[in-house]
Amino acid sequence: MLPVRGRNGRATRLARMLGTRTSWTPVGDGEFFCPGCGGDRNYQRMSGRRRFTVLGVPLLPRGAAGPVVECAACGGHFGTDTLDHPTTSRFSAMLRDAVHTVALAVLSAGGASSRTALETAAAAVRAAGFADCTEEQLAALVEALAADTGRVYEGEPCVAGLAIELHEALDPLAPHLAAAGRESILLQAARIALADGPYTPAERDTLATVGAALTICADDVTRLLAAARTPS
Repeated sequence: MLPVRGRNGRATRLARMLGTRTSWTPVGDGEFFCPGCGGDRNYQRMSGRRRFTVLGVPLLPRGAAGPVVECAACGGHFGTDTLDHPTTSRFSAMLRDAVHTVALAVLSAGGASSRTALETAAAAVRAAGFADCTEEQLAALVEALAADTGRVYEGEPCVAGLAIELHEALDPLAPHLAAAGRESILLQAARIALADGPYTPAERDTLATVGAALTICADDVTRLLAAARTPS
């Protein structure tokens, strides 16, 4: 056992003498969702340089390190892909805008003239964060969309303009939603479409576009649209 202790002792002394040190330099900052803190925090984007050390003195360069994101609150270092996750405030805004866009698209496809459909849509939009949204405002926006393009969408398939708007609102949001969250948005849209009666072909087409933008497979879209027709 004595030789083993000797070897371990020499290894320990060597580890204390030799090592690698990384020096970090800030290259940017901002706000991000910190995985360590579990909330929105300020960060610094750091670029590092590694150096070989002898007795704690940096001598030979060992190449670049990072970049990393350093949380200003907890001091944790995270990969730069952390910045792809929206902050809590940004996520709330994305979700609010997505629900608003979906509601307008469904109303434009059919139901804009129905008070019940407008009430259902307005309630969904208010719950998403537009607290002052009214049925009259949504009806006016649907009319403005029709006037802007020179055509009425109601009763027609989801036209290119609306499809593009749906994808622009939903594509960035979908990766950050769990399956239940994505399905909830589609079910909400389905209830707006059903508020004034069975789905029209145009409403089904619009709801299929919503499902595709939310990365819900076609079979699941069909299942969810059927489920929405069943009273809970």
